[in-house]
Amino acid sequence: MDRVKVKTALLSVTDKSGLEHFARQLYALGVELIATGGTYKKISEAKVPVKKMEEITRFPEMLDGRVKTLQPEIHAGILADREKKEHMQVLKGRGIKPIDLVVVNLYQFKETVRKKGISLEDAMENIDIGGPTMVRAAAKNYRGVAIVTFPGQYDAIIDELRKNNCCLSLRTREKLAAKAFEETAAYDSTISHFLHNKFIGKQHFPEKLSLTFEKAQDLRYGENWHQKAAFYREPLAAKSSVALAKQLHGKELSFNNINDANAAIELAKEFNEPSAVIIKHANPCGTASDSRLSVAFKKALECDKTSAFGGIITLNRKCDAPTAEQVASFFNEIVIAPSFDSKALEILKKKRDLRVLQLPGIEKPHAMRGIDFRAVEGGALVQTLDSHRLKESDCKLVSKRKPTVGEMQDLLFAWSVAKYAKSNAIVLAKNKATVGVGAGQMSRIDSTEIAVKKSAGRCKGSVLASDAFFPFRDNVDLAAKAGITAIIQPGGSVKDKEVIAAADQHGIAMVFTGVRHFRH
Repeated sequence: MDRVKVKTALLSVTDKSGLEHFARQLYALGVELIATGGTYKKISEAKVPVKKMEEITRFPEMLDGRVKTLQPEIHAGILADREKKEHMQVLKGRGIKPIDLVVVNLYQFKETVRKKGISLEDAMENIDIGGPTMVRAAAKNYRGVAIVTFPGQYDAIIDELRKNNCCLSLRTREKLAAKAFEETAAYDSTISHFLHNKFIGKQHFPEKLSLTFEKAQDLRYGENWHQKAAFYREPLAAKSSVALAKQLHGKELSFNNINDANAAIELAKEFNEPSAVIIKHANPCGTASDSRLSVAFKKALECDKTSAFGGIITLNRKCDAPTAEQVASFFNEIVIAPSFDSKALEILKKKRDLRVLQLPGIEKPHAMRGIDFRAVEGGALVQTLDSHRLKESDCKLVSKRKPTVGEMQDLLFAWSVAKYAKSNAIVLAKNKATVGVGAGQMSRIDSTEIAVKKSAGRCKGSVLASDAFFPFRDNVDLAAKAGITAIIQPGGSVKDKEVIAAADQHGIAMVFTGVRHFRH
């Protein structure tokens, strides 16, 4: 059927925005309206003629509204194949009217479970049963029925009905059906994830993993100009995640901007003190903590000013004017902070293209939640997020010399940064500031050499963090030659004895974490 004449419409919506206007226009086109409880009340109060559901089903709503549309008179009217005579004869014999347009949006489960202190009972009551059933029925029978699932579709539907003698084309019904199944799949996926986490736990992977994301925006291109891209957010995304950052100024975000911003945000969350993070190509090129944010930023920038050019900056405290002045003094893509004082914002907005993002919550370190997944051709890799946070008491002293108090603070600081540098990762730090970073190399000694070179001599008296064990003593020998005084690493190499002996030979303090932080 190329065109379907819309004579009867069933409306049952949770989101009632635009409902009165839509219903009024449908009625003006000669469409008979049927509606459930709250939807009926809203339409009738707008003085638009509408029939109550019970007039069709001859059965009252029951069980606190849990059963109202789950009736043969409704589903037969939706599911009957208009091209099969026997189907239409059954409807006629039963006195059932075909329903040509179904307008349904679902109980707001996602919005409910986002609320603080929501009970499991309230969450379960907001799982829609009748709504998805009607949506799926109408979408299955798209050759004879049109399904509308959100208010943003109303205007286009009315426009087509007006232009085509109250008919909708097959192409329109096909698009509406595809969108409808997209909606019900996402709805069920959100519920599935919520209940899995609630009843089974995040550490256990489901046998069938259904992921759902909502498009936040189309992007100009992907990692490269010839790739198409879009940004999607999780329905229940953490409030302090890049997905919920508010852009206050600057150009639209790119694919690489968002990827790098995520790395910068997550690293900034690691620190209790005021801290500044500078990321380039998803690697930290400068990180520092200090009692004053402006000093932390100055120290972070000094680590590698060349790489910081065009980088992504995250601050885990309100951005003040002294810090903003430093940020604005060179080219960078993005600055992110939980908030900005008025003077700082004024300074930053003078940079026309600088993207300024506000993200409350990054000033409060918290455990990472959820899963990390990466697409591969034909499938996906899934793991829990690397949420391990190291304490001094977790460290095992393996060298003869014990780290000083200051060295230990720097070792823990460097270890946190190494967690966010691409493997093989080597981080040099002094006074809670990075002075050299080597990352993403195929050989660990290459990363160590790069970190030392990047430090431009500032590595003397610094500490070294390695995201994985040393396969040979050469890294320790190079560290000693560069003036590095303490090392933190996971341990676990077959050459551990040789590596520890090298540390003792050079008077370097060494601690093992027993934990690795590969980041590929």
